[in-house]
Amino acid sequence: MQDTVVEQALSKVPEITLLFWIVKIAATTLGETGGDALSMSMKLGYLTATGILAVIFLVAVGTQIAAKRFHPAVYWTTIIATTMVGTTLADFADRSLGIGYAGGSTLLLALLIASFAIWHRTLGTVSVGSISAPRAEMFYWMTIMFSQTLGTALGDWTADTAGLGYTGGAVVFAALLALVAAAYYRTSISRTLLFWAAFVLTRPLGAVVGDFLDKPVATGGLALSRYAASVSLLVFIAATLMLFKHRAAGRMH
Repeated sequence: MQDTVVEQALSKVPEITLLFWIVKIAATTLGETGGDALSMSMKLGYLTATGILAVIFLVAVGTQIAAKRFHPAVYWTTIIATTMVGTTLADFADRSLGIGYAGGSTLLLALLIASFAIWHRTLGTVSVGSISAPRAEMFYWMTIMFSQTLGTALGDWTADTAGLGYTGGAVVFAALLALVAAAYYRTSISRTLLFWAAFVLTRPLGAVVGDFLDKPVATGGLALSRYAASVSLLVFIAATLMLFKHRAAGRMH
């Protein structure tokens, strides 16, 4: 009986540890290489690829919400689905619709802020430690969807429009993440705020790292196969799930 009470007190998202951030960055990088593999290498185009990935995303989210407790494989599958569909959706908006990286980033940032505002107004908190009920999960995944799509647009804008290149963009976002980490250990800033700041920043970092791996050498990339890069990242994520214990968050973050 006591075990049941403890399990119900836990949320349906992972405990926030160093392992979480390592897998999150790998997943966001996979989202970039995998999304590009589907839309570009397979020549499906951004719209068709987005449609396919959106279906996968909805199935994954439905499975995650229907689950009675935290399942690492289901959770990370859903994260990967959000980052892949975020990649193709951002590319479709920025390139096919002609919104541009700056316009797309501004629009998505507004949607992300609105998502946080509505979530907080409705439930009173946006802490991941509170993700245990379906309504909270829906807000959580909607917010993640906006953050993943924003990250793609922001990463592309930094690397291309701002002229920093893939390595320069990676340095910028890694430095920003380091500042967030420093604030976590040295200040009393809200842990929830710092968590979401880091969560959002890992996506553009993954975007520029993914582009660095598979873009042509002439544009600053390594010209690796998108398929090989995606499979390697997927194997790495699967290995971490098998080798390390991923616990559910049991307290507010």
